[in-house]
Amino acid sequence: MAQERRYIFHIKRFLPEISSEPFWQTYELTLSSWERVLDGLIKIQDYLDSSLGFRKSCAHGICGSCAMKINDINRLACQTLVKDLPEIIKIEPLPKLPVIKDLVVDMTPFFEKHEKILPYLINTENLPERERLQKPEDQERILEAITCILCGCCTTACPTFWINENFLGPSALLKAYRFIFDTRDTAQADRLISVVEQMGIFHCHSALNCLKACPKEINIPQHIIKLKKLAVKKALRRSLKI
Repeated sequence: MAQERRYIFHIKRFLPEISSEPFWQTYELTLSSWERVLDGLIKIQDYLDSSLGFRKSCAHGICGSCAMKINDINRLACQTLVKDLPEIIKIEPLPKLPVIKDLVVDMTPFFEKHEKILPYLINTENLPERERLQKPEDQERILEAITCILCGCCTTACPTFWINENFLGPSALLKAYRFIFDTRDTAQADRLISVVEQMGIFHCHSALNCLKACPKEINIPQHIIKLKKLAVKKALRRSLKI
């Protein structure tokens, strides 16, 4: 039987129409052990304060919309059970992105990083009669990278991103890996140059924050290391400027 418990949601709010400065607001509510932080936010919005702003969509860990900082860790509110948290739950927007309102951040800088690595399949060969085939082992190599949901948890947890807004960030680098190691893609050389020259892989210092923050438990540092090894290998062979 689910147990109920009293929780205190301490939320960092920002209402630009009222003030240019953020402020903290506290709400008390009772939640069952099976409920999530997202359920608590919805109850606050429905019954306590309709002005509270946050994003949500699928509510099942697929869309990444409800990414936020919960008790100092970037997480998905829909995946975070209240029973795993203390009585006081501190909630903030994702760090280092412009805040639009309350927990809603402007993801434009995040997606601009992805655009720089050309996040789509490029193939200059003649079109096959059917789909482009791929061996199971080749698909397995990029499978984990494909599971990224673009929530932004990893990039906004990265110390390099905190101090350098031009850094591509772990999410964009993971997306670059997904296509660079895709055997159906023919733009490997161009993509490698982009992740080397545009404040990319060699500005990653393996702080491992992205590994801890990823809600899909993707080993992002391992993928970046493979990109670094490939870039060095190509540099030795073709004098790629790094």
